[in-house]
Amino acid sequence: MKHLKSTSQNLKELFEQTITVRFIAEPLRSFDVNSEASKIRSFMEQQGYDVIGIRRNGLIIGYVTKEKLSDRAVIPEDICYFTETELVDDTANLVEVFKMLRTRPQIYVKYLNEVCGIVTKGDLQKAPVRMWLFGLVSFLEMQLLRVIRGCYPNESWKVYLKDKRLEMARKLFENRKAKNEEIDLADCLQFCDKIDILESSSKIKMHAGITPQRPVKALLNKAKDLRDNLAHAQDIITGRWPEIAETMEGIESLLEDLEKIDFSASGAVEVESR
Repeated sequence: MKHLKSTSQNLKELFEQTITVRFIAEPLRSFDVNSEASKIRSFMEQQGYDVIGIRRNGLIIGYVTKEKLSDRAVIPEDICYFTETELVDDTANLVEVFKMLRTRPQIYVKYLNEVCGIVTKGDLQKAPVRMWLFGLVSFLEMQLLRVIRGCYPNESWKVYLKDKRLEMARKLFENRKAKNEEIDLADCLQFCDKIDILESSSKIKMHAGITPQRPVKALLNKAKDLRDNLAHAQDIITGRWPEIAETMEGIESLLEDLEKIDFSASGAVEVESR
């Protein structure tokens, strides 16, 4: 049996250590607290900004929204002062950013304890986030394949596929084998095939902790759609928020359960204690 040499935890550690919120944040443009409100409003409309930072003595102390900005000079009542719940250090990881943006339209980034950046949902379209999500879904698909192989050795999983889907896998297998690629038939299963096998297998469901109270077919289909959108550089946020954040959390949870399933040399299935 082929063994995976990496886990979702490895992916988390990779991104937590190398790709943080600073890679997707935008500079927070700001005006002095004594600036004319009309000038600030004009700038926001020209740039398409919904919020703008407000400085006092050279430091950004808060922000104003276009809706709340009055027609006179900026006054304290116009300013939204930062709270700890909307501030993150520039070293914060992407998981934390996703969770924070589920309950607010934007978050603000600190560097050396000074606010300097902003992250909105639109910034989740950027390459670092897309790379992370694609990696997460890829790990899920690899774990599904590992568990299918472990629960159904000698291609005994074939009984769960329709003839048409099995024939497609066989054709792909023959094409790839002709190129001297070291694969087996299971390597030629598509994401949808793995979903069908899981849904039909009580054995896999039992070992993965999947119950009627915790269905996963909808989650897996969303993961597949997310993977396809990422692969084709399509919009992954518009009309999909906060669903995509919920999908990401669901994938992480399912991955952890699948990774706990251990296949002994005898072919028996063992599940690590939770």
